[in-house]
Amino acid sequence: MATENGKQAEAESRQSPPKSRLLLSLRLAAVLATATATVVMALNKQSIRITVAVVGTSPILQTFTAAFQQTPAFVYFVIANAIASLYNLLVLLLRPFLRAKPRDILVHLLDEVIFALVATGAAAAASMAELGKNGNEHARWNPICDRFEAFCIRGGLALMASFAGALLLLLMNAFSTFTLHKSVLSQD
Repeated sequence: MATENGKQAEAESRQSPPKSRLLLSLRLAAVLATATATVVMALNKQSIRITVAVVGTSPILQTFTAAFQQTPAFVYFVIANAIASLYNLLVLLLRPFLRAKPRDILVHLLDEVIFALVATGAAAAASMAELGKNGNEHARWNPICDRFEAFCIRGGLALMASFAGALLLLLMNAFSTFTLHKSVLSQD
């Protein structure tokens, strides 16, 4: 009787195929979104040459470069999204071995940490992007997006991908919480 109840509880705790497919789809989409954000921002660099002075009839040109490495918020953004991509890829690859209930709870808790990491990385980068677009008159910081337009466009695309990844991770966490809570209630 005890082994029969144990097998029944184990069978109930396993997710049905549609639920499992939904979590798999959300995780795969989150990998794609965060990996896209990582690659786009990590490769984001633009150089421009500007005339800074004219001596006689000869212009003096200077090259200015905008790169993600120059802003700590963008560096954090790239690292956070890279960690999220690798973590979710690792969970997808190890999925067949992560079937036990304690492992489901551990993966769920780590999913929440990864969501927080991606959300804070995207928020930090968004604040710097806003500063780059509009500047700050009070601090006399001029906007740069009028000069580094391609850099700002690519940064905006990376931000959209990262916020999409954060939304997917949030949905995955909500669904996972519901599934875990339902399996706990069914055992009581």
